[in-house]
Amino acid sequence: MSETKKTDAADAVIPQQAAAPEDRADSAKGSDEREVLLRVQGLKKHFPIRKGILQRQVAAVKAVDGIDFEVRKGETLGVVGESGCGKSTMGRVITRLQDPTGGTIEFEGKDITSLSAGGMRPLRRDIQMIFQDPYGSLNPRHTIGSIVSAPFRLQGVEPEGGVKKEVQRLLELVGLSPEHYNRYPHEFSGGQRQRIGIARALALKPKLVVADEPVSALDVSIQAQVVNLMDDLQSELGLTYVIIAHDLSVVRHVSDRIAVMYLGKIVELADRNSLYEAPMHPYTKALMSAVPVPDPKRRGAKSERILLRGDVPSPISPPSGCRFHTRCWKATQICKTTEPPLIELKPGQQVACHHPENFEDQAPQDTVLLSAAKEAVELVAAVDATEVSGEAPAEVSQTPAEEEASTEPEAETAAEPEAVTEAEPAADAEPEAEPETAADAEAEPEAEADRQESTGK
Repeated sequence: MSETKKTDAADAVIPQQAAAPEDRADSAKGSDEREVLLRVQGLKKHFPIRKGILQRQVAAVKAVDGIDFEVRKGETLGVVGESGCGKSTMGRVITRLQDPTGGTIEFEGKDITSLSAGGMRPLRRDIQMIFQDPYGSLNPRHTIGSIVSAPFRLQGVEPEGGVKKEVQRLLELVGLSPEHYNRYPHEFSGGQRQRIGIARALALKPKLVVADEPVSALDVSIQAQVVNLMDDLQSELGLTYVIIAHDLSVVRHVSDRIAVMYLGKIVELADRNSLYEAPMHPYTKALMSAVPVPDPKRRGAKSERILLRGDVPSPISPPSGCRFHTRCWKATQICKTTEPPLIELKPGQQVACHHPENFEDQAPQDTVLLSAAKEAVELVAAVDATEVSGEAPAEVSQTPAEEEASTEPEAETAAEPEAVTEAEPAADAEPEAEPETAADAEAEPEAEADRQESTGK
């Protein structure tokens, strides 16, 4: 492994310092000229919910609800988003491990949307998947040699030098010992099992590899090695990747373009540099603000963190209009009623938002914020105030009503100096009352003398 790749992998941990290799930057510039390998249009995947004796469908979980994107040969498309947004389901559908509910999937210009299992068998050599769970993706009753050699048996391929020699070469390629050929999955750790899954997926040298969080189960010290390995294999074998991940640093390092998903929809699709330097969708901006920066020099510096209020809505009944309007601090009435289309606002950057960031407003006439947006604005303001004053961050989670109640004592405290100022003139006025008291004192002996004279009489 070259020293340059080690340095790049180490930098990938810090988003601001993840320098792109020159060859990847050059490939990103010419990505528009490449041939489209995978084209997805209007892809949907709904899981029906059935009840009753007759098992009638009463609702559906809209895991993927109409997405469009293209993947060109030799590039890497990263897919990010919160848990439950439909990333993994999308990956299983485009590899035809699950049947789509609607839309079309084209691979090398051929429509594979409605192909049967037999029709997909020849394409399995060109489309492979690395699964997220390294424990559930390997058969515990089979040896590692049997697992990695399964693609050769199923496709009837006889590699040069024999199957065993090729399997041992693949094991060594992913960082395992060739002596592990006769061992079983329970003898390996989670990270080693994931390496076995990678070796199995790359056995037939596929054209498209869908990796569902390939490094999330690995130790941080091993992630850079696996990422560099996938980079080397891509340049050596001409692979095309669709990498699903939640680590924004890893996605930035390995991807040419990045798609951001929210509740079954793609809200932003852009090249890596544009997305990280100037995100246009509010949800993307919130994701980027959540990336921790391990820099001691930034200690005490004001952070532009955005805390999203509430949870992701249910995919069974997603919100109308823009699906992010229930948590967005810029949501207006048009966001609640009209769904924004995914359009290209900048070259190479597609966004689905009525009020995008770092770009002119698409609906300037609508300026009245929704109640959810007002609460989000108050919450962000509370975060900024807390960071400036250095108070405990636990107070940020207060509701707006609690925040108003907590500000009342502060108002009373602020009013105390005014009360003291008003009391000072009253204290100064006491000497002015002394002459009146002295006059009363002089009048008292005269009144006493009058009483004595009347008594003597």
